[in-house]
Amino acid sequence: MLLAVDIGNTNITLGAYNSSILEFTARLATDTRKTDDQYAIEIKQLLSLYGIETDDIEDCIISSVVPTVGKSISRAVSKLCQIVPLTLGPGVKTGLNIKIDNPAQLGADLVAGAVGAIDAYKMPCVIIDMGTASTVSVLDRNGAFLGGVIAAGVRLTLKALTENTAQLPAIPIEAPKSVIGTNTTESMQSGLVYGTASMIDGLLEKITAELGETPTILATGGLSKEVISHCKTNIIYNENLLLEGLRVIYEKNR
Repeated sequence: MLLAVDIGNTNITLGAYNSSILEFTARLATDTRKTDDQYAIEIKQLLSLYGIETDDIEDCIISSVVPTVGKSISRAVSKLCQIVPLTLGPGVKTGLNIKIDNPAQLGADLVAGAVGAIDAYKMPCVIIDMGTASTVSVLDRNGAFLGGVIAAGVRLTLKALTENTAQLPAIPIEAPKSVIGTNTTESMQSGLVYGTASMIDGLLEKITAELGETPTILATGGLSKEVISHCKTNIIYNENLLLEGLRVIYEKNR
């Protein structure tokens, strides 16, 4: 089995592949304070929860936007499974043509998402990933990575509101019954969900105009499903796009 690990600023997503079949996905909290051993215990418990032995894991690929945690997870997997994980970075073959000013600046998560999209969808393509940051990646008709957009994520926006104001409370992130909120909670939810959906629609309209053709539009990430259901644009939701991209990259480097 292949263990694919995507490390974000808030969550770590793990998936185990038996050939091209995704056997399970699970999430851990990203915590720079945890040691290799702590992560090893958590990963072992997750594998056990899904009936997988550490001996079943034959290889591992990791993408990380938190370098210290990426190293800890790599060492943890090495201890558990006696393998050396492949970490997405310089020297790893991805097949992705990156056309931004400095290709080395492109995050591993965006690379994985782009490779996953190229493997499964028609180009050109726009990928929306809603995590700690909301990112929009743009691929042209040949699958080249042209660039994108970075904005504050929904949870990050909520955190800024609650920590920098005296009277705005922490709230669940969900759509209220109407755009016009009749209380503080609903008003904040409207801004977070409907506001983000409107931003996405506006960006997609401008991106499509710049491309000069209609792209396939994908969304992934923890809050995407809640938000894109309120977008006017037709958006395909793929929860495991980054894991799929990691699987494809692993196959290219096998």
